[in-house]
Amino acid sequence: MKRLPSPDRPREKLARHGLRVLGDNEVLALVLGSGARGADALAVADALLVARGGIHGLARSGCEELSQAYGIGRARAAQLVAAIELGRRSVAHPPAERALVAAPRDAAALLIPAYGACRTEQFGVVLLDTRQRIIRTAVLAIGSLNSAGVEPREVFREAVLAGAAAIILFHNHPSGDPRPSRDDEALTGRLVAAGTLMGIEVVDHIIVGETRYCSFRESGRLPAPL
Repeated sequence: MKRLPSPDRPREKLARHGLRVLGDNEVLALVLGSGARGADALAVADALLVARGGIHGLARSGCEELSQAYGIGRARAAQLVAAIELGRRSVAHPPAERALVAAPRDAAALLIPAYGACRTEQFGVVLLDTRQRIIRTAVLAIGSLNSAGVEPREVFREAVLAGAAAIILFHNHPSGDPRPSRDDEALTGRLVAAGTLMGIEVVDHIIVGETRYCSFRESGRLPAPL
């Protein structure tokens, strides 16, 4: 694709404008990655689309048919068939419904099996969308924690990157006793205040032991937002 000015090459267009501006031949050229002797990836993509009757014909082609096209071969044919199959599966298997956190016990049911028996203290966040559904869980620190050991910027960077509307703080007590310490309470206060400034609500801090948990919200320990 060196015959094209740099801004017009598919990879550069993708980086600047996203996939929607790319033609079928340009998307196919990106999947191919490189061309063949005497033809760049875009030329090979153009020829393949003509040979298979466009993108719909390409999607209905098997490895044997594709491998006979100029510049493809068996390895690239398999690569193309796999890419097409991934597209089919993404449509055929919609994502599972996100788990809803309606109460502290819902979060505890997720956290105790994962972290309750850990021998080292782990601190993390459960990231929630606007409907209090779980986006994902992230561990941010491992080891002995104190109020200065977890930086708000690390906590809320995860939330911003995930597009979270709210978070649940969590950590485990290897002793099995989930009662919060003064350091736990000080850390929670710092993060609630930071969340207010960021516009991301801290809805709870849950400490888990092997079989038990303590919710700051349930126990009335959650500081009010500033």
